[in-house]
Amino acid sequence: MSQPTRIDICICTFRRAHVANTLASLALLEAPFHSTLRVIVADNDDDPTAQVIVAQAAEQHGLDVQYIHTPARNISIARNACLDAATADFVAFVDDDEVVTPQWLVALTTQHKESQADVVLGPVLAVYHANTPKWLLDGDYHSTRPVWIKNRIITGYCGNVLMRRDAPALAGLRFREDLGVSGGEDTDFFSRAHKAGATIDYAPDAVIYEGVPLERANFSWLRRRKFRYGQTHAMQLIEAGTPRLKNILMASAKASLCFFMVIWSPLNARQWVLRGMLHCGVVAGLRAT
Repeated sequence: MSQPTRIDICICTFRRAHVANTLASLALLEAPFHSTLRVIVADNDDDPTAQVIVAQAAEQHGLDVQYIHTPARNISIARNACLDAATADFVAFVDDDEVVTPQWLVALTTQHKESQADVVLGPVLAVYHANTPKWLLDGDYHSTRPVWIKNRIITGYCGNVLMRRDAPALAGLRFREDLGVSGGEDTDFFSRAHKAGATIDYAPDAVIYEGVPLERANFSWLRRRKFRYGQTHAMQLIEAGTPRLKNILMASAKASLCFFMVIWSPLNARQWVLRGMLHCGVVAGLRAT
């Protein structure tokens, strides 16, 4: 009999009691055939505020949990602590405001077996409050799925992902600490992994749910997020060594077109404004460095 496949499931948490619900959902997982599971929780608060919550949840649900205190208020440091503590064949990441579905891990590992990809992403589906505006429900702007460019996925996210630990492109790869407060650290991580040769696939049935707080269910929050995405993309353009002036002109033209479309197609105004804010973020990022 071959050795079982080992999977470490990592959660980074910061002052969020919901991590107990995340752990409870992991206890209901259907484990992939011939596998063993362990959970690693990295507490990013100054004090070990999640330690008791995690210990109680582990005992209540019979989970094998390793708790790590990483008092830095920097998500990259917490993610790197998880990677450093991981010893399994595969490493998965979920967020502390999510709940996994019972088939989540089976769907990720099945997709890996089919494609042999180094990284497999799953969808993070938003769960909205009853008072969420209808336009936001219709647009479903908070759900997360990968973006394909020329039939390839070239980056990813940590809300729902499985990684093969012995993949050469992931060897020694860590999250950038300078992005651990501003954001974009996971986009950068998976972009660098792809450039190093990592293959990224998608398992649409590996569903995770994430609740959307009312303070995020508004247009201002979405605008800020799109602008930040644009700044992250600008950083990647700079690191790729592409001509800065050319990229500024292209992003400016795209932003102008988007804002013109607000007038031309007012029924889709919100969508065009958000796309325009993405390109504005690119311009701002390129000009700032």
